[in-house]
Amino acid sequence: MGRFINPFTDWGFKQIFGREITKDLLISFLNDLFDGKHHVTDLTFLDKEQLPEAKDMRGVVYDIYCKTADGKNVIVEMQNRYQEYFLDRSLFYAARSVVGQSQKGLWDYSLVPVYTICFMNYGEGKDTPHKFRTDVALTDIDSGELFSDKLHFIYLMLPLFKKEEEECENDFERWIYVLNNMNTFDRMPFLAKNAVFKKLAEIADVNTLTQAEKEKYDESLKIMRDAYATYKTAKNIGREEGVREGRAQGIKEGIKAGRAEECRGMAIKMKQNGLDIMLISQITGLSEEEINQLN
Repeated sequence: MGRFINPFTDWGFKQIFGREITKDLLISFLNDLFDGKHHVTDLTFLDKEQLPEAKDMRGVVYDIYCKTADGKNVIVEMQNRYQEYFLDRSLFYAARSVVGQSQKGLWDYSLVPVYTICFMNYGEGKDTPHKFRTDVALTDIDSGELFSDKLHFIYLMLPLFKKEEEECENDFERWIYVLNNMNTFDRMPFLAKNAVFKKLAEIADVNTLTQAEKEKYDESLKIMRDAYATYKTAKNIGREEGVREGRAQGIKEGIKAGRAEECRGMAIKMKQNGLDIMLISQITGLSEEEINQLN
């Protein structure tokens, strides 16, 4: 175990990016992420729990939800394990942020942009991106031009970032390298490159945590490890059950096919003997259309 906390635990992630005292770290990361396309000067943390508009609707709880000084809504999510519909979930979360902008009374439907940034700390799944960074926006299909600036998604597949310390060319890459490896470090790299990594080292140093913070971190670390162990076990069991179910299903399909062929044979004989189509259908379970197609 290294000197610094694991940033991918729920507590560790919010310790680094989700507090008023450390919001300059989040601002620095966002500016490096946006790479000059947008510049965040300040931000305000919003209520992470968004209650549903009706009792039968589902609320959402964001990992980090904030508004920049120029009015953009920013959602930051950390996902440690594969979830089949995680991309759909990110769309749902963004949509809730859009719907939450509605106003009572007269309103012209003017919206502020919503940016959803997803750290995806796993490397498998049929519907996950196959490159480290994927930027998504509403564009015209034919021209590729931006159609609306109100919805943006940035997906970061962390295991697909393969650069080593000396290969990182800018502060964004340095951020990703540090987050990917921080819990193994005995020293924080890049201290001479950017003062933000010095503050990160101070915030994330396990030795500087209070006893209460240490207990919260240990509990969060245990939850992450237990969840991973449960996921691995379920995955292995699912693979074994899949093999058994596949064999059983093959047997069932064979029996089903045999019975269906037998019913078609009976139907042909009854049809040759002039029995009514509706009666044949009742006896064999075949549809009238199937019977009419039999020769």
